[in-house]
Amino acid sequence: MSVSDTALVIMAGGLGTRFGGVKQLAEVGPAGEAILDFTIRDAHSVGVERIVVIARSDIDDDLRRHLRRHHRSGLNLEVVHQDAFGPARARPWGTGHAVAAAATLLDGPALVLNADDYYGPTGVQRVAVAAAADRTRAVMLGFPLAGTLPASGLVSRGVCRLGADGLLDGLLETHGIGWSGATVTASDPQGVLDPAVPVSMNIWGLPRHAVERLVGQWEEFHGRHPEDQMVEFLLPAALDQQRREGSLETLVLPTDEEWIGITNREDLEAVRAAFVAR
Repeated sequence: MSVSDTALVIMAGGLGTRFGGVKQLAEVGPAGEAILDFTIRDAHSVGVERIVVIARSDIDDDLRRHLRRHHRSGLNLEVVHQDAFGPARARPWGTGHAVAAAATLLDGPALVLNADDYYGPTGVQRVAVAAAADRTRAVMLGFPLAGTLPASGLVSRGVCRLGADGLLDGLLETHGIGWSGATVTASDPQGVLDPAVPVSMNIWGLPRHAVERLVGQWEEFHGRHPEDQMVEFLLPAALDQQRREGSLETLVLPTDEEWIGITNREDLEAVRAAFVAR
């Protein structure tokens, strides 16, 4: 089935606190491209025509200037300000809130991903095609954990449990993951992890009904946390709730692609080298 009615939804509303700036627009390519520019090109190459960027109002001018510089003038692109959806808060409400903020623009499948993560040359295409082919369930890429870990430092990952049919059977947000010699350990929940276990890096193909349910989940979440300034409504957790409710199945596509991402400013050198080598 054609992917022409699939929207590429790029989550670019983070504060970049650990990076110390607007990492969504950090120049990593030889012509000054940011990661999101390579993502847009990859999606367009398989027929995705609509681009929705979820950002913050304070970076709107810089974002639009950057996109005009790197993409053709006829690009079907819309920008949504996450901070204008729901109650204002200095800290963004999270990735689930970001997608809910764009829900009124989405009338078909949505390919949702992070602006500061690159999922390999075939990653975007595989998810886009799979989401267009089966519009009843979600799809995600499952990256082997070891390939997503920095040489030093700790990260958080959505650790997946799969059923025999390749469907997601559970997703646990796990924090403080890193190398301890040749072993991968985590601090929350504490334990040793299999380096080959699949993890979510927040690239999803979502059917329309899953996006609609996210809006309701966001309203329920905010009703429970109206004044909390730190809690986040996270997309993986919300989608796993849909799985537990029985309203959503998620097919996990295994991938050997090399994930590339920016968390800290120290990551820039390695990311730039990876794009030079492409």
